Amino acid sequence: MKKISIDSTHVTGFVSTATINGYGPEAKRCNLALHEKTGKGNDFLGWVGLPSSVDESLLRDIELTAAALKSKAEICVVVGIGGSYLGAKAVNDALMDNTEWLKDKHAHPLMIFAGHNISEDYMFELLQLLDKKKYCIIVISKSGTTTEPAIGFRILKAHLEKKEGKEKARSLIVAITDASKGALRTLANTEGYKTYVIPDDVGGRYSVLTPVGLVPLAVCGVDIRELVKGAVDMQHDTAPSVPFEKNIAAQYAVIRNALYRSGKKIELMVNYNPKLHFFAEWWKQLYGESEGKEGKGIYPSSVDFSSDLHSMGQYIQEGERILFETVLSVEEVNHTVTVPDEPADLDKLNFLAGKRIDHVNKMAELGTIIAHSDGGVPNIRIIIPKLNEYYIGQLIYFFEKGCGISGYLLAVNPFDQPGVESYKKNMFALLEKPGFEEETKKIKARI
Repeated sequence: MKKISIDSTHVTGFVSTATINGYGPEAKRCNLALHEKTGKGNDFLGWVGLPSSVDESLLRDIELTAAALKSKAEICVVVGIGGSYLGAKAVNDALMDNTEWLKDKHAHPLMIFAGHNISEDYMFELLQLLDKKKYCIIVISKSGTTTEPAIGFRILKAHLEKKEGKEKARSLIVAITDASKGALRTLANTEGYKTYVIPDDVGGRYSVLTPVGLVPLAVCGVDIRELVKGAVDMQHDTAPSVPFEKNIAAQYAVIRNALYRSGKKIELMVNYNPKLHFFAEWWKQLYGESEGKEGKGIYPSSVDFSSDLHSMGQYIQEGERILFETVLSVEEVNHTVTVPDEPADLDKLNFLAGKRIDHVNKMAELGTIIAHSDGGVPNIRIIIPKLNEYYIGQLIYFFEKGCGISGYLLAVNPFDQPGVESYKKNMFALLEKPGFEEETKKIKARI
């Protein structure tokens, strides 16, 4: 079976092969530190060996829960923020039919989200939809007190209980939370919700292969066994024992750090398939939250091509030379559509008649890579054989391992996020939360 691969052809004009290979020993030390738990943040390294430790009994239990919810719900509302929703959203969107929402009947519940924003209009419109649909709730929170999902769940719980009755509502709610403590664990135990555990040693942005991602994905029709299998294979292929020249996660980490040290400060995740838009959103949190600290870090951004070639393409081609691109390149698409012949040929496209749209897309990809490289923007190409569960599982673990190695190469802790707390303290002070009286006085004096 094919594997994901990396192509650095359009990097070596900016950073030499010798320079890249020279980082190999350092990358191996960083990889070993992840596995031996000797580096910074080593109490949050449960994700490193996670794929191969996913238990058969857990998979069976999740599949049984998913089957029960599928029989009762048209929509699965996933309540969470950050890593508690982005992973599931990324995988679901990569595998779902783009037009699924427009169809009259669905083989599986449709995935929709709440608690990932504090928009009153969003919640109002969601509740209007849910008034007319059968739905279940999967609420994901380690503590149960994170503001956005806590508000979302409080509202949805009340709505579901009013609509279905409290007893039936209990069977339509699944809580994914701490094993023994926290507000959501207490509530779940009191109400008798089905629960799954967020491992203590896995941070949110690395949690998609735990019940955080596996439960909602199974409910919405994703083959979680294939997803895990892909991740297991990538775990083996990126182990510290794998030589640098064959370890694509180590290579990716080294290349992006070599480019960073040469002055390339912004990494653009590029896709040529709209199904991968939210994969880039997941990747942005993974790398931004892991590396952006101590005044360091590559800024992760993303573009959807060829759409954004008609908006951001000008800056990428000729703007400040601080960018490099990582291209998600899908080899084989799932369907076939060809360009028809048109006798009048008014649009002058008959030279494409009979050719597949994907051929045109791939030539746009190749032409853009060459143009941007010529314009001073290095390109790393990540080659994905096909969009299915197995290869998405590979891709998830590839980027997780690359992130861990890259963070250690930067000499930061890739597994904490102290800066995330700053806005929360200010928000709580402005909302006059009990216990924040002193902070409320200080912040109100500034506004």
